[in-house]
Amino acid sequence: MTSRESAASIVAAGDVAADTRRGGEIRTLLSPRSVGSTSGFMGVASIVPGDWIAEHYHPYSEEFVFVVAGTLTAEIDGHRHELGPSTGLHIPSEARHRFVNAGETEVQLVFHLGPLAPRPELGHVDTERRTAAAAGSAK
Repeated sequence: MTSRESAASIVAAGDVAADTRRGGEIRTLLSPRSVGSTSGFMGVASIVPGDWIAEHYHPYSEEFVFVVAGTLTAEIDGHRHELGPSTGLHIPSEARHRFVNAGETEVQLVFHLGPLAPRPELGHVDTERRTAAAAGSAK
């Protein structure tokens, strides 16, 4: 094994707690905090039928999404896009977006954002707030 190989990091989705504050179950797997990445971060999300990930934008980062399973409705700056399995999506920095599962099966997706914001708290801006009642009704 070379020193380069020994520096690799592996993180399983099951080892990361789900963040449900914005809807769906979001797991950030590879990030500056978890693996010391310096150019971006990557994770997975699942959205059950009727649920959504609240609208937000990233002032510094582009977002790349790959739909693994289900049918995802991506609302980007007021425009709706339907994405099926094995479909990729690029979201430019500053574009407001939310992800909705209006289908009957769970949506599973992979996301990557880059470059990183100068500080973590500057990387994500919520433009929609999920209430406990709304989040509970989606389940």
